Amino acid sequence: MKATEKNLNLVFDALANEHRREMIYHLSLQPASISDLAAARDLSLQAIHKHINLLVEAGMVTRKKSGRTTFLTLNRSSMREIQSWINQFQAHWDGGNETLENYSQTIEFKKGLKSPNKKEKK
Repeated sequence: MKATEKNLNLVFDALANEHRREMIYHLSLQPASISDLAAARDLSLQAIHKHINLLVEAGMVTRKKSGRTTFLTLNRSSMREIQSWINQFQAHWDGGNETLENYSQTIEFKKGLKSPNKKEKK
């Protein structure tokens, strides 16, 4: 598995949880302390730490300790990596040939059952 694929797997795993998506949204607006994130989500500090560790491992969040408080910031480059991965499909989505009906017609045509875009005669 390529490093990029591994990173994407970690990022998508991280985004698979509602609490982590909420934390990402919160951190996209401003940095926050761990206790602030816990209070906003009504989660225990232990649960928040588990979520944060996964976000840090995925490279989506960075930690900075200031005295006894740990602050978190969003690593925006991880979001660009996701966006770049999704954008590679944009050309296919805009092509208009991605419908299941078009695919079915192509398969039938290749099998010689009927020509595409022509209605069968009764």
